[in-house]
Amino acid sequence: MTESTPSLPQLGWRPYYQQQLSLEELETLTVARIVEQHRSQVIAIGEQGKVTLTLTPSSERVCVGDWVLFDDGLRVQRLLERQSLFHRKAAGTKVDTQLIAANVDSVFIVCSLNDDFNLNRIERYLALAKEADVEPIVVLTKADQCDDVESLRQQVQRLDPLMLVHAINATDETQIAELSVYCQSGKTVALLGSSGVGKSTLVNGLKGSETMLTGAIREDDSKGRHTTTYRSLQWLPQGGLLMDTPGMRELQLSDCEHGIHEAFGDIAELAEQCKFADCSHQSEPGCAVQNAVEEGRLELRRLDSYQKLMREQAFNSATLAEKRAKDKAFGKMVNTVQHQSRALKKGR
Repeated sequence: MTESTPSLPQLGWRPYYQQQLSLEELETLTVARIVEQHRSQVIAIGEQGKVTLTLTPSSERVCVGDWVLFDDGLRVQRLLERQSLFHRKAAGTKVDTQLIAANVDSVFIVCSLNDDFNLNRIERYLALAKEADVEPIVVLTKADQCDDVESLRQQVQRLDPLMLVHAINATDETQIAELSVYCQSGKTVALLGSSGVGKSTLVNGLKGSETMLTGAIREDDSKGRHTTTYRSLQWLPQGGLLMDTPGMRELQLSDCEHGIHEAFGDIAELAEQCKFADCSHQSEPGCAVQNAVEEGRLELRRLDSYQKLMREQAFNSATLAEKRAKDKAFGKMVNTVQHQSRALKKGR
């Protein structure tokens, strides 16, 4: 991070975490924040400096940004309750959730102003941010390569009139400075966006140095290659912390119904005026949402996006709930077998 070891407040420590500690833990354990996550280990930093910590078989799942307590053997003993958490359904066919980032204050939703510009994808990230109760800031990159910047920026702004939207050239120091207000001491900002949108260039601009590799994009579809391979929390000259994540093209939502409703507040407001409480906004009579589409007050694209995300999160949530139920039943069976085995041994 820096040559000098940062204080806990500089790392984002606040009363919310302090009040979770007991007197015994304060005397016997050490506090640190996870700044890097690799497959077999985590790296954390606290007032003692940077350490490599071991996760025990009983450890809870952790991710970058988590606050943990560890012992003299550098073993994680407890995970502190998170103030915010980003998660998604694991990529591919695996039935599980993937933790992305914890204890984030703001998130830069990064989208480029080239052929990869996609409102539906931005809405996905907004739903994720709203579910995590983290402030979203949309950063439209590669403004120097776009001839219609303001028109595209307005399209994004219409998703939420109160949302913060910046259109910048990430290699221009003056334009990068617009984002410094979100990167003050003790604040944690995360970056979300698919590969090729310029996240690594943005990181370099915010840090004022070429610390991240940047990759070329394919000319035929403006899509990029992954240049970030693991999640990390990095120190910024402004004093804040920046969390970079690998590019995510497949962002499947789960347990995110509240976030979707928040991201599509205009549709949620219209839905309250529907004749039927369980209206699916398809062909029901008295549907205020469909009426708004017909009158041009709501874009059909936005309604389609909303319905697609709601179907997706409902399916993924049901699948994950089924898996949790099976895991719980299996756990009970294992406990029963172990109990019977111990009883048999005692009876011999």
